[in-house]
Amino acid sequence: MASFFAFTYGIMFAGVTSILTHTFLYHGKDIVSQFRKSRSEDEDIHRKLMRAYPEVPTWWYILIFFCSFGVSFGVIYGWPEIKLPWWGLILAIAIPVIFTLPIGIIQAVTNQQPGLNIITELVIGYALPGHPIANVTFKTYGYISMAQCLTFVSDLKLGHYTKVPPKAMFWVQTLGTMIAGVINLATARWLMSSVPNICTDEAYPFTCPSAHTFYSASIIWGTIGPGKMFGGDSPYAVMNWFFLIGFLIPIPFYFLAKKFPNSPFKYVHIPLIFNATGMMPPAVPINFSMWCALGFVSMFWLRKYRRNWWIKYNYLTSAAFDSGCAIAALIIWGVVQGSGYTPDWWGNGGSDSFDHCPLSEAPYAS
Repeated sequence: MASFFAFTYGIMFAGVTSILTHTFLYHGKDIVSQFRKSRSEDEDIHRKLMRAYPEVPTWWYILIFFCSFGVSFGVIYGWPEIKLPWWGLILAIAIPVIFTLPIGIIQAVTNQQPGLNIITELVIGYALPGHPIANVTFKTYGYISMAQCLTFVSDLKLGHYTKVPPKAMFWVQTLGTMIAGVINLATARWLMSSVPNICTDEAYPFTCPSAHTFYSASIIWGTIGPGKMFGGDSPYAVMNWFFLIGFLIPIPFYFLAKKFPNSPFKYVHIPLIFNATGMMPPAVPINFSMWCALGFVSMFWLRKYRRNWWIKYNYLTSAAFDSGCAIAALIIWGVVQGSGYTPDWWGNGGSDSFDHCPLSEAPYAS
């Protein structure tokens, strides 16, 4: 395993424990306060306006949960090669129950969602070493359950503010998930059969960095197992100290921010720092460069010097960038890649320098 890849695992170890410490220190009182308020009728203006629409019955959510749970059991027993036992599925569902609230708070504040991939891989890697398919299946159920939950809650919140009927939001989300699942699977199968040498450098830009990272993780955590990879005799055993580092490092910054409330310490967000750093791989330096550039223009320059424009259009501009990127990908694929020709210019780096850094692929070993 490359040293940088090992280091990113250490960063993600620290990120997992820092989430718990950060949430307890910075948001513990708010959680208790909101839990108490939830038992009373707090009539804000949005809630008063939404009373015009009937709420989604609780049994709808319960029905979807048990249907999904039953289908999941059918999957792990219908395909024995997965080798994930029944207790593994229950444990996979229990992990997001613990982490959804703290990660949801971080996402609400920063719009960044720390992942559960490391903690899920670690748990099942120790429980079932030597089973890579069981490992990635456990990770999918444990990680994506939380991600889908927070996406659903985020959209419900947006619907609450825009006064969309709750039942309409529920059905749009449910049907959208089903339709997207079918389309994603069909698109993936079509690409795998129609793009020559897909997921290799020859098929640029279809190099599948996320899939490569997913596969590498299945080997590290599933086939080899965390006991051998990060055990006492492993050269990577030192990475286990990052769990303690991540647990402790938010504490001094919390007290510094309390001691000096007007200092830059109040802006230090340790889980966010760890989460962003742990994105590499599959993220490459150009991703961070673009994030920083757009973030500086949007959240600093426009917010400070063009505040009226920022209030009206910043959110819409963000949505336009997301949708524009997806539309551009379709156009580029249909017009350029569909013809079998890929332009090689400084903007995409060609196949020689994917991240615009030729030295990153220099033959140092030779």
